[in-house]
Amino acid sequence: MPDNFADRLLAAIKAKNAPVCVGIDPVYNKLPAEITEQKDLNDETDSEAALDAVLEFCRRVIRIVTPMVPAVKINSAFFERYYWEGVEAYYELIQEASDAKLLVIGDCKRGDIGSTAELYAHSALAEPDFTDMDSLTGPDAVTVASYFGLDGVKPFLDVAREQQKGVFALVRTTNESADVIQNARFENGQSVAELVAQQVTLWASDPSLIGKCGYSCLGAVVAAKDREQTLRLRSMLPKSIFLVPGYGAQGGKAEDIVPCFKLDGTGALITASRSVIYAYEDMKYVERFTSEWDKCIEQACKDFISEVNSVRPS
Repeated sequence: MPDNFADRLLAAIKAKNAPVCVGIDPVYNKLPAEITEQKDLNDETDSEAALDAVLEFCRRVIRIVTPMVPAVKINSAFFERYYWEGVEAYYELIQEASDAKLLVIGDCKRGDIGSTAELYAHSALAEPDFTDMDSLTGPDAVTVASYFGLDGVKPFLDVAREQQKGVFALVRTTNESADVIQNARFENGQSVAELVAQQVTLWASDPSLIGKCGYSCLGAVVAAKDREQTLRLRSMLPKSIFLVPGYGAQGGKAEDIVPCFKLDGTGALITASRSVIYAYEDMKYVERFTSEWDKCIEQACKDFISEVNSVRPS
């Protein structure tokens, strides 16, 4: 039986001294010309050619970042775009990243109730239970929508408990319009996001979900948009590791993420996607490495880790 997900994640972060996660969000028309100009990969309107190009790029990104990061976050939407073959490709990448000893977070933001939630939990998170799919590996963790309440999250927690997986429940997101809802205030001054955090901490406190490290396998997606509220959310969710989106291309800076960590430097996994995987579009890397797009990604990943560690409490 593997260790609790939180224990494994913290151990992996410590081993690489990198509390970060690289997001895999591939878009065909942003791929390097070295890939898209290949004869069999140069047709964006052909689903097979486009998907093969995307897979080639993602495999190479995974190989580049594997020595440096403990985890990758694979966004299922960028593969579902290619219908049934894209779903297959999504699971192929999970297997490839898992084989590379990376922890894999499936960014699918599933949410529903009843039997639908149970089936989502089994398809998105659990190891397959079909005899002809015993070589297929599910992700180590997934993101879920928390606004259905416990009814929507519990099936995922049941799988996490049984199979030592992880769940990250949405508490505060990066998109600007979310503030209309998540920052709305009750008469007592509490925000909607803080009310959701209260519920998540209740669910996360189940002793059967907590590892030796003191953290629960139920984490929280928390965008570091406002220092004071982030500090409140950090204090309200003492047993949850934060999955922190918005770094880099979405405008998040190193100083913004400081409140996501506890004073001992644990409790957060900072994610960056476009600023790393498309670093070959950034002139500061192009000037150094010209057409060597893979070296641009490698250096951007190193810089990302260095920036996060420079502000991380120790």
